[in-house]
Amino acid sequence: MTLEPLALPATDDALAWVEGRTTDGLATARRLVDELRAAPPADALDALRQWDEVALQLGNVAAVGSLLSNVHPDEAVRTSCEQAEVEVDRLATELRQDRALYDVFAGLDASGLDEQAARLHGKVLDDFRRAGVDRDDATRARLAEINERLTAIDQEFGRNVRDDVRTVTAAAERYAGLPQDWLDAHPADADGNLTATTDYPDAVPVRMFAHDAGLRHDMSVAFLTRGYPQNEPLLQEMFALRHELATLVGYADWASYDAAVKMIGSGPAIPAFIDRIADAAAAPMERDLAVLMERYRRDHPDATEIPASDATYYQEVVRREQYDVDAQQVRRYFDFAQVRQGLLEVTGRLFGLRYEPVADAPVWHDDVTAYDVWEADGAAPFARIYLDLHPREGKYKHAAQFTLAEGVAGRQLPEGVLVCNFARGLMEHDHVVTLFHEFGHLVHHVLGGRGQWARFAGVATEWDFVEAPSQMLEEWAWDADILRSFATDEDGEPIPAALVERMRAADDYGKGIQARVQMFYAAMSYWFHTDRPADLTAAMKQMQARYSPFPYVEGTHMFASFGHLAGYSSAYYTYMWSLVIAKDLFSAFDPDDLFAPDVARRYRDRVLAPGGAKDAADLVADFLGRPYTFDAYAAWLAR
Repeated sequence: MTLEPLALPATDDALAWVEGRTTDGLATARRLVDELRAAPPADALDALRQWDEVALQLGNVAAVGSLLSNVHPDEAVRTSCEQAEVEVDRLATELRQDRALYDVFAGLDASGLDEQAARLHGKVLDDFRRAGVDRDDATRARLAEINERLTAIDQEFGRNVRDDVRTVTAAAERYAGLPQDWLDAHPADADGNLTATTDYPDAVPVRMFAHDAGLRHDMSVAFLTRGYPQNEPLLQEMFALRHELATLVGYADWASYDAAVKMIGSGPAIPAFIDRIADAAAAPMERDLAVLMERYRRDHPDATEIPASDATYYQEVVRREQYDVDAQQVRRYFDFAQVRQGLLEVTGRLFGLRYEPVADAPVWHDDVTAYDVWEADGAAPFARIYLDLHPREGKYKHAAQFTLAEGVAGRQLPEGVLVCNFARGLMEHDHVVTLFHEFGHLVHHVLGGRGQWARFAGVATEWDFVEAPSQMLEEWAWDADILRSFATDEDGEPIPAALVERMRAADDYGKGIQARVQMFYAAMSYWFHTDRPADLTAAMKQMQARYSPFPYVEGTHMFASFGHLAGYSSAYYTYMWSLVIAKDLFSAFDPDDLFAPDVARRYRDRVLAPGGAKDAADLVADFLGRPYTFDAYAAWLAR
């Protein structure tokens, strides 16, 4: 049987299509569950297959809802998709709290199951217990209320950030320092003023290149107050509800509940890890800051600290003056269209894939491009991907991979969507790295989408591992030979290898600073959930003073747009935890031959393709031939 990708609707038909898909998917899931209750299969494998089909049906509704609520241009469609997510969460909670269903799975004879089926059985039972199936009726009802409200809060929080696009208007001369192509795209108005928004293609270059410190400060304040004040009470409620949920099912706090199903294992291990990284980064941070402060004092002789609104600009100055890396010169080599094509060629060669454009695929916006994914020597596509890479009104403001469909062998193709907000012309190299990073999630999703269980499809590993494959793929955006294959200027000249070498040295310069900033964010995500402070701004300032190299920008409230508080909750440490593993994974590759087929194929087959069929630590050990260690990360940070 040949599987076909999901047939997306034309824009005008999207609302009816979403509503119909939601109704049909939920009805199918309910029918399958009713059959399970009425006549549960005696065979454990049959029961698990039927339950996995329920999960697939619910996942299909939720995936479309999550994606289109963040990207569709029609507000009515976005609202309908948000409601679909609520309905899926409501039904999922109802099912996981159903004692009769739990008894079906608890009573199965699992002795004859293979390794993956036995793993699934254990996780299904754990899902029921974590949902409170063994609690009394009143407690289960309260847990259902909490889950439904948390979904609504998550959606409202994201909507507030998405819709709160602020602007900074100033005299055109104050934008001196910005790249010429940026200035050309932002003509002055009749009064001689230019306006920049807080969307990334404006906010990043203004903070990085504008010579005017006042303008940089104004943009920093605008950017760091998005979502405020409306999101503060939502966060307070979110933290309280998560804590209540965790304690109702027997955990000390939300972080302990959340960490129990992650590699880290326990809530108290999170601050211990944060402090371990902070301590390891202390000396590199001081080294970086000394260089930065020396340069800053040339312009500000009496300065005792570097304002956060000046940090990005002066780090660029250091890279330009001490490493001979001028980001505005570098970006000449990174035309968006060339980078996108280069990304496809690089990942295709690395993973043995090819991407064929699907010109007639229905999409939700003209900016979106669709590709079928083939094995390099395949006879038929096995996945479809969509790239939605430029900002627009009403669209998700960050960079992420969204699932459109989980892939299950013989049942449905994996489909994923890359949602980013890049400039249409020239890109900063940092954005090229981000594109490679996010594409790593997309590759993981499609390669991990050919197993037999929906539960283990795609990026289904422990959540504190999911960033590791993407962080490792960033290395391919730093290799001189690889970059020269697609990074060319307007005359067709490839980026010089010597420049790439200086770029890497310049990037290494700030890694101590970056590690400590990340630990500030990680501490905030953890302590907000465990302490639940009454004054989020005051608590944020305390953690910033403890971990970050830069002081608080007065009048700002960055937590209000810190989307990871909703998505990653107490586990923002994940990014650094994953980076430790990513550095160890990359140590298996030959830096002189990053396309070596033996190691690339082993990595693809043993780390990416299994999806969540094994514990992440076992996937890494299968690839490395040993357990992962802290050594590669520590050596990288120290050098």
